[in-house]
Amino acid sequence: MKSMTGYGESSQLVRGTKITVQIRSLNHRHLDLQFRIPREYLSFEEEIRKILRQRILRGRIDLFIHRFPARGQTHRLDLDEELLRQYLQSIRRAKKKYQLGGEIDVSLFARLPDLFHVREVEADQGSEKESVFAALETALQKLQLSREREGRQLKSDMQLQLKHLKKVSSELESRAQEMGIRLQKVSGVLENSDPRLNEKEAVSVANWVLKGDINEEIVRLKGHLAALGQVLRAREPVGKKIDFMLQEIQRELNTISSKVPQLAVVQLVLEGKERVEKIREQTQNIE
Repeated sequence: MKSMTGYGESSQLVRGTKITVQIRSLNHRHLDLQFRIPREYLSFEEEIRKILRQRILRGRIDLFIHRFPARGQTHRLDLDEELLRQYLQSIRRAKKKYQLGGEIDVSLFARLPDLFHVREVEADQGSEKESVFAALETALQKLQLSREREGRQLKSDMQLQLKHLKKVSSELESRAQEMGIRLQKVSGVLENSDPRLNEKEAVSVANWVLKGDINEEIVRLKGHLAALGQVLRAREPVGKKIDFMLQEIQRELNTISSKVPQLAVVQLVLEGKERVEKIREQTQNIE
């Protein structure tokens, strides 16, 4: 069992460039992938999405990839050598033609327009791609470990609530047995009653006998609780299964309270619903 909440981070260093991958997962009904990645890695995006879909089934996944080039590696200064050659030729020609003195100083280069150009250094996608996916794999492993760790805590709490629910079902079963004895007595009275008994009264008593029988609901309730216990022990994603079973348990509890609106039974049903709601809250965090 895994929680949908977790975090994983990993870094790789390649040719002076640090690549960091951060993955954060939050609760969500479906799989929702949100990326923030450098433009240098946009060509990897679909491959990254495919990997995440294979490893994670539910949750909002925020993926951050940061690229930190070493100082001085983000830009490069280029000298336009052809333009410099033309500048020098023109200066020498002017000196000769107009008989000018003096030497050409290097400091002149800085004042010559368009001689130098600053450009961004493009990422070496071939060498960095491997590091991006290596960092992604490690970050995913850490994310899964954190999700499993929190999942164990959620599982422990849900098993505790299930234990209370089983106790409630046992007490309801005891109440059902007591009521069964009482209903048998009522049935006997009805069978031996005066033939002149008002037909309407007879039908009312018969309906009460039928309505008060909750053994079938108790059997189904216990079956749902046993199935829920098996699901909680499973390793695969079970969030949707648990949610479905809670609906079935809730339905049986509602039927029991409507059939037997006695204070003791209603109190047990309310306690059971409270436990169901606590499990439901935890299920929102389960993958």
